[in-house]
Amino acid sequence: MSQRFQSYIDGQWIAGADSAADENPSDLGSPVGEYGSLAAAQVDEAIAAATVAQRAWGLGSPQQRADALDFVGSEILARKEELGRLLAQEEGKTLPESIGEAARAGQIFKFFAGEALRIPGEKLASTRPGVDVEITREPVGVVGIIAPWNFPLAIPAWKIAPALAYGNAVVFKPAEIVPGCAWALAEILSRAGLPAGVFNLAIGSGRVVGQALVENRGIDALSFTGSVPTGSRLLKQAAERGLKIQLEMGGKNPLVVLADADLDKAVEIAVNGAYFSTGQRCTASSRLIVEAPVYDEFIVRTRKRLQQVKVGNALVQGVDIGPVASRSQLDTDLSYLEIARNEGAELLHGGELLELDTPGHYLSPALIAAQPQHRIAREEVFGPVAAVLRADDYEHALALANDTEFGLCAGIATTSLKYATHFKRHAEAGMVMVNLPTAGVDPHVPFGGRKASSYGPREQGRYAVEFYTTVKTAYTSA
Repeated sequence: MSQRFQSYIDGQWIAGADSAADENPSDLGSPVGEYGSLAAAQVDEAIAAATVAQRAWGLGSPQQRADALDFVGSEILARKEELGRLLAQEEGKTLPESIGEAARAGQIFKFFAGEALRIPGEKLASTRPGVDVEITREPVGVVGIIAPWNFPLAIPAWKIAPALAYGNAVVFKPAEIVPGCAWALAEILSRAGLPAGVFNLAIGSGRVVGQALVENRGIDALSFTGSVPTGSRLLKQAAERGLKIQLEMGGKNPLVVLADADLDKAVEIAVNGAYFSTGQRCTASSRLIVEAPVYDEFIVRTRKRLQQVKVGNALVQGVDIGPVASRSQLDTDLSYLEIARNEGAELLHGGELLELDTPGHYLSPALIAAQPQHRIAREEVFGPVAAVLRADDYEHALALANDTEFGLCAGIATTSLKYATHFKRHAEAGMVMVNLPTAGVDPHVPFGGRKASSYGPREQGRYAVEFYTTVKTAYTSA
């Protein structure tokens, strides 16, 4: 093991205890490094340091914040190949996708460097003569950030960057299986000119570090991306103490393929959206809803396309899909394949464990013919697994698309302007894609969903200001 990934508290690197290996899911015999976990008391120290540092940071010059974020963005972009390689080793995303994610993280920091100088406000006339009204935005204070493992650079970036841009201090808890990416990001931030305590990295378990972030009253707002059960529990705990909270959770995203679609393009959209990044995206097209006249042909072409998809070591050139990120997630994927078989769904392709040159968590992409009531068509699997459903017509397809507790993304493949327009208006989702994969969003526009997928203000773009600031109304008499 070549490196130990440390936490960062009040400007100091902290080793943590209980060393654990940072696994490489593409090659289980070659760990990326090791990391130590913080205790609850150390998390409390990070929150205390953030509380002290935040006031001066929030009241200081927005130019200082803009310069710091621009520095971070510039360095990430300059080192995107290096950081992408670390990401590919640690999470299992293919190297081109990993480099792309690193670039996106850099772009996000650059975007919010500009936003630090564009914090909006208003000046209005009062109904009372001689009185002015000013509406300003101020930082909420200390923000706790709990990020997932599937986008270990981009998602932390789109939470940390706006938090700092708007004058907040941050305590960041990454997922345990990606401490290296979190450390790399923190190391860059440690050299960006931030006062000690403004940014803190707390590596450790959700049970210890995550719980401390929720319970400590020094945290003023909490941004979480992860599973529905964990998000629901955090929401209840936040409600009990009035904590401002933002949740991005699951998705069971539909891709509707109509009979008038360009079928080759629809298949490519489906394979990209459902299986790239090993299907480990909350925006993945895990429900493929196909209109009856092209249902059989769609399956034929999709199976043929999946035969061409190469699964392998994330660092190997030409690999389309890397390994599942962890043994735990692989077990979940396999359990859902077994549930699907037991419920009568038909496995059309894949779903097999693969033995390759290096030992890893390799699973061939699975396509399953399912019915709407099957769990494989209703519950998020978070792996290279997609269910395909038959729809009688457009109206039936739309009903199936909306028949879910989730509402993150929805997509449609069609050449009809009529149906595309109707779907954009009537799909019960926060984001809608027409003739594009559901998994693919820009960093400067709002991200988020409806129903059980999201809670609270949107992330990314200018809409991030809603969560990371609070509004103040001030009256002045002449």
